[in-house]
Amino acid sequence: MTNKIIYLFALIILTTITIACGQDSTYYNDDFKILNVEVIHDQALHVNIWNIEVKGSAGKTVPTPIGELDGAPVLGYVFPTNLKSTDVGFNMTEGIVALALTSHPDFDDTPLWDENMDLIYNNDGVIWHPHWVILVQDKRVSGGLAVKQFKKDDKTVILPPTNPGMPMYMDSPGFQVINSNNTIKVIVPASRMNGITSFNYDGVTAYMQVNTSLENKPMLGLYNVFSIASEDLSLPYKVTSK
Repeated sequence: MTNKIIYLFALIILTTITIACGQDSTYYNDDFKILNVEVIHDQALHVNIWNIEVKGSAGKTVPTPIGELDGAPVLGYVFPTNLKSTDVGFNMTEGIVALALTSHPDFDDTPLWDENMDLIYNNDGVIWHPHWVILVQDKRVSGGLAVKQFKKDDKTVILPPTNPGMPMYMDSPGFQVINSNNTIKVIVPASRMNGITSFNYDGVTAYMQVNTSLENKPMLGLYNVFSIASEDLSLPYKVTSK
């Protein structure tokens, strides 16, 4: 947990900078101002319901497409947690396990799922959808964090079978995401988390960006933090059961 705390404090230090003058603050509006964050375990259905409530309309604002993958904008409602990487199907590795709800119209990284239900599986990246990711400290980007990468031939890496095939610790699990009025939520069967129903978490909204051309930048980095539920990213929230 020590390394995770270091990563968290790195983001805390950078937050005031990235909110004020991040790479792309044009998306910073009430749709990303967090009012409340909650994870509820439904005992009858044995599912964990993750929820972020914002001041505006959750999920209404989506990225403006640029027409290519390199430099593609990504917006996210993110739940950093104290879960272990093995709890969500990865090999044991250092970093922050986060559940990220994202929208990115320039590409589709959920090849198994048809979020807009048009029977075409590669055209719905703009629809809000979930990813399990491992975040690590990365000073090469203004937000201080990036999705953890690995070499393609690294045999020690284990990814869930629903991963999108990228050399990053990322999964596309296909959980149901619902955005309505000022809330966005995702429903995760506890069986997809090793049955875990008790953990700590926080809520973050952020701007991310894809990089496929620069070796000195991560493939998916966090460039701008819009809002943090706890204000200090201390993961103070605990799952409640009902």
